[in-house]
Amino acid sequence: MASLHTLSKGFPGWVFFCCCCCLPLLLTSSLPLKGASTAHHACRLRKINFQQPYIRNRTYTLAKTASASDKDTDNRLIGQQLFVNIRENNRCYMMKRVVELVVKDVLLTEVKSQYPYVEEVAQFLASLTSELSSCQFSGKRDHIEKNLEQMKSKMEQLGENGKTKAIGELDLLFDYMENACTDTPKKGGNKKKN
Repeated sequence: MASLHTLSKGFPGWVFFCCCCCLPLLLTSSLPLKGASTAHHACRLRKINFQQPYIRNRTYTLAKTASASDKDTDNRLIGQQLFVNIRENNRCYMMKRVVELVVKDVLLTEVKSQYPYVEEVAQFLASLTSELSSCQFSGKRDHIEKNLEQMKSKMEQLGENGKTKAIGELDLLFDYMENACTDTPKKGGNKKKN
C-alpha cells in the first residue's frame, strides 16, 4: 500500500488525502459535544441585524404612525406578559412565534396599503424568522402556546384596532426580539409610554 507521503504528492493525491483524513476530523470537530444544547445557537441572531439605521428608522416610523391612530391605551400586546412562565432559553423562540403571528395576521393583510413601510418591515421581520427557522423550544410548550393564544385573543377582541395596536407596537417588538435573540441585551430597552 502506498504511503500517505506518496499519495499526497500531486493534486489528485492531495484531494484523496484531504477527503480521507482531514474531512472526517473537520466534521466531527464541528459536531456538538454529547449533551450540549444546539437550540441555543439556533436561537441566536447577529446583533448587526438590529443595528441597521435604515430598517430601525422604518420600523419605528411605522410604529409611531400607527400608534397615533390607536384608540386603546389600556391594553398592550407586546410586553413582559409574553414571557410569563417562559424560561430564559425559550424567549427567543417565543419572540420568533410572536413575529410570525404579527407578520402573517397583521402586516400581510389589508393594512399594507394603510401605512408607510409595511412591506419593508414585514420583509425584514420575515427574514429574522427565517434565520431562526431551526430555533426550537426546550421543555414544555404549554406556556408558550398559552401566552401566544392570549395575545392573539386580545388582538381579536380589539377588532380592527387590534391590528393598529400591533403595528403601533412594532418598535417594542423590534426591541424585544433584539433582547431575546442576541447575546448582548440592549440597555434600558422595552420602555414605552402609552
